[in-house]
Amino acid sequence: MSVYSVEEFMRFFSTTIAERTQVGQRQGITQENYVGYVYRSHPRLSVVVMTDKEYPEMVAIELATKISREFEQQYSEAQIMGATSAIKFPALDDYIVKYQEPHQANTILKVQRELDETKAVLHKTIEGVLERGEKLDSLVDRSNDLSTQSKMFYKTAKKTNS
Repeated sequence: MSVYSVEEFMRFFSTTIAERTQVGQRQGITQENYVGYVYRSHPRLSVVVMTDKEYPEMVAIELATKISREFEQQYSEAQIMGATSAIKFPALDDYIVKYQEPHQANTILKVQRELDETKAVLHKTIEGVLERGEKLDSLVDRSNDLSTQSKMFYKTAKKTNS
């Protein structure tokens, strides 16, 4: 598939799912290796986020919602309703860069990743403590054996010297 045909596919797919989504509705539609997440907040405003299948749905929907809200804050109802062509939205470039790494963009996923990393460290620490505990138990046993042997040696030595 050439770059032009991918762009053409995405434009057609985005337009189609945006037109078929009711105002106030959010949804994700899968087509081949792509998922289009759409949020239609206004009769003349739909935000479509195109991702691969591995991109987290929660993050894509969050992105579509944020873009829609910020767009509606920046442009009035009259500007949106009266638009005869695409309205430029400079913040979009920033969102695209920020959301390349979903675990950094989404606070919940970021916290989840940090929790997973902390959990792994704790498991290693607990395993180390358990291993040291086993070693300590072994040392205590050997110490007890040594103590018993020294008592026996003392008794034997006492008998021999008497």
